[in-house]
Amino acid sequence: MILMYIFETYLDLRQHAALKRPTLPKTLKGVISQEKFEKSRAYSLDKSYFNFVHEFVTILLDSAILFYGILPLFWKKSGSFLVLVGLNEENEIFHTLAFLAGVMIWSQITDLPFSLYSTFVIEARHGFNKQTTWMFFRDLFKGICLAILLGPPIVSAIILIVQKGGLYLAIYLWAFMFVLSLVMMTLYPVLIAPLFNKFTPLPEGELREKIEKLASFLHFPLKKLFVVDGSTRSSHSNAYMYGFFKNKRIVLYDTLIQQHEETSLCCRAFIDDFLMCVSSDRLCMALIHFILGEGNKNMQPLFLALQK
Repeated sequence: MILMYIFETYLDLRQHAALKRPTLPKTLKGVISQEKFEKSRAYSLDKSYFNFVHEFVTILLDSAILFYGILPLFWKKSGSFLVLVGLNEENEIFHTLAFLAGVMIWSQITDLPFSLYSTFVIEARHGFNKQTTWMFFRDLFKGICLAILLGPPIVSAIILIVQKGGLYLAIYLWAFMFVLSLVMMTLYPVLIAPLFNKFTPLPEGELREKIEKLASFLHFPLKKLFVVDGSTRSSHSNAYMYGFFKNKRIVLYDTLIQQHEETSLCCRAFIDDFLMCVSSDRLCMALIHFILGEGNKNMQPLFLALQK
């Protein structure tokens, strides 16, 4: 653990040194202005300093937990708690759930100051944070409630598989986690994500027509287009896709729509997915033909995305 921390810190120091260079890299000249580069560099440096402190405190806490035997103490106290509430401490499922509840409470307490500082100091300093304190703690409460609701059935299933799995334990656990991953990937955008953000269909208009046209041209099975109110929490922009087989959906952050031209939106919305599912020749030709068809208005987002 300590060796891994040292290695990762070494990599972070190299990245930090690169961030401190004030000159605009040659590959970005003509792509972004010096002013935007300075703002980006200042934000990245602040996050880098914060990461050093966070990781140092984390390794100190983790080392103390191992050195002083905090986890065995948690396990013992969780058994005492079960006896106190009238449950059998010999029940492995109950005991494990009580233990994990204690660990989760500890993690929330120790990580809360860092989350608050990251959100309300660093993000706010650079004009990204839009969250209120009430919204921050409301989301935190919702996350804890979801963990309480979803955690026990999953943990109980894993313990039962371990108890009953026998020689094929590893295969059963792999199969369970694989199915669980598929279920969560399906349910999260439909049932869980709407608990934190509002999703609305992308209104009819030129942008929607262009995305649907590009999807049709690339044989992308686009079923629905949504806009999420990301601006209620942050001015950062993003876009993502989800769905399986012939049922794909795209979600655009409202901040992305506000900040970028429509051509760059189309490129960014599709490039990550098609790098994985079509040949590079077909992808490049399709996007190049599309952008040329738009009058070559904005090639920079495509170049930046391809460089990634």
